[in-house]
Amino acid sequence: MTRDIFRVKVYYEDTDCGGVVYYANYLRYFERARTELLEARGVNMKGLMNEGVFFVVAEASLKYRAPGRYGDILIIETVIDRIGPASITVTHRVINGEGARIVDAVVKLGCVGRDMKPLKIRHDIMKKLTAED
Repeated sequence: MTRDIFRVKVYYEDTDCGGVVYYANYLRYFERARTELLEARGVNMKGLMNEGVFFVVAEASLKYRAPGRYGDILIIETVIDRIGPASITVTHRVINGEGARIVDAVVKLGCVGRDMKPLKIRHDIMKKLTAED
C-alpha cells in the first residue's frame, strides 16, 4: 500500500464566514496531496500531461466528521488502495493537530488520453506506485 502524509495550513481564504473550512476546499487539498504522493513516487505529472496521459477524478465520496478551522494545520493521509487497469482508488483521511478526525474520502481516478477516453495505466507508472518503500 502506497501511503503519504501532506500538511496544509488553513487560511482565511479557505473558510466560510464562521471560520470553518468551506466543504469544497477539501477536494483541493486532496488534489494537492495526491499530486505530492505521485510525484514523490517518481510519477512526473507534468511529463505525463505533455505526453497526453491524464488522471481525472471519476468519483469522489466524502464524509465530513468535524470542522476544520481557520489557523488549523490539517494532516492529510493519502493511501493508494487499489490500482486497476485504467483506474486508481485513493483514500484520504484528514485530522487536525489535536488528532480529531475531520474528513474521510474515497476518490477514484481514471487514466485517460487527450480524447478523454480510458487508457491502460502504463507498466512504469504501475511499478512506481506499487514499489515497497
